[in-house]
Amino acid sequence: MSQPIGDASDHTATSAPGSTSGSQRRIDLQRARSAVVEAELALDVGDRFLAAHLAALRVAAIVLSCTARHSRPVGSRPVNVWQVLSSVAPEYGEWAAYFAATQHKRDAVRAGVRGAVTAREADDLVRDAQLFLALVEDRWGRHG
Repeated sequence: MSQPIGDASDHTATSAPGSTSGSQRRIDLQRARSAVVEAELALDVGDRFLAAHLAALRVAAIVLSCTARHSRPVGSRPVNVWQVLSSVAPEYGEWAAYFAATQHKRDAVRAGVRGAVTAREADDLVRDAQLFLALVEDRWGRHG
């Protein structure tokens, strides 16, 4: 693997999302698209898996930033982004559960465990990140 993609803060919500401007949402969607492309192009299985997971996290962050219903009390513990996504956008609950289930493999890849994921698992995660992004783009990419 060339380098870790993302950081430990990628999977926690540390501030309350608010209304996102259309231009910021376009930037966020482009970042998510770029992460998907990076995943598609990654030759190393671990890099592909990490990039796909990062893309999914970026997509989840877009949904959270567009959903003003969530607020985290000051001083409360950070929570897993997938838990928050299920809570504030239940229509994405199955996606959240799926990507949450991949977290342990992501952590193993980031820790340098060789063979933590197979090429098939990495390819499946890339495809699923693409589908998740397409769903979010259909809903949030056109609405302000």
